[in-house]
Amino acid sequence: MAKHNQLGQLGEEWAKNYLLEQGYTLLEQNWRWGKGEIDLIVRQEDCIIFVEVKTRTTARFGQPEEAVSVKKQNLMYELAVEYLHQIVHEQEFRFDIIAITMQPQKELRHFQDAFFPTW
Repeated sequence: MAKHNQLGQLGEEWAKNYLLEQGYTLLEQNWRWGKGEIDLIVRQEDCIIFVEVKTRTTARFGQPEEAVSVKKQNLMYELAVEYLHQIVHEQEFRFDIIAITMQPQKELRHFQDAFFPTW
């Protein structure tokens, strides 16, 4: 497995454990549909949260959350709509980003309600 894939998996596991420790309920990990994937889908009370996890070795070339482009946001929205249609129909939902950097020290930042795509 490529080194960047290992880093991504490590970040997703850390993010998942963090969310579970915060009281979220894990619904899905690496949920795929069509051409896309949502890293984590969790529930907090009556809200479903679609989480994009971005992990970087360092922030030398920018913060991890800056890598969640408008194109990625729109794809996540399409995937979220499909998930809600398949699984639970109408439900309150939001999009979060968990940004992780590994150096100079490990840091996890959770951006709640980070975006809502506009078309």
